[in-house]
Amino acid sequence: MTPFASSREADQGADTAAGGDVGTATRARVTLLMFASAREAAGTGREQMSASTVSEVLDEARCRYGERFAAVLERCRVWLNGEPVAIDHPLDDGDEVAVLPPVSGG
Repeated sequence: MTPFASSREADQGADTAAGGDVGTATRARVTLLMFASAREAAGTGREQMSASTVSEVLDEARCRYGERFAAVLERCRVWLNGEPVAIDHPLDDGDEVAVLPPVSGG
């Protein structure tokens, strides 16, 4: 398990040990939060989505918001519930996935 392992990963590990099928990931209801240039490219700062992993959320956002958003996303960091996260991390209902573009200041 990863350092960010969820209870779902632990349950899937138990299912695998018991001979269960882990290929049927459940979709969680999550909130995608977008800031700064990501929000501008998407035309919104918040969206509700259903997905199994962080990667699925980002793929869906690329489809919904188009090439401009996809280009911004390439430069962004992605956090889950206020912490950096791996792209393949599984999601649970109520999670918040945040897209954080680089910020410049003076």
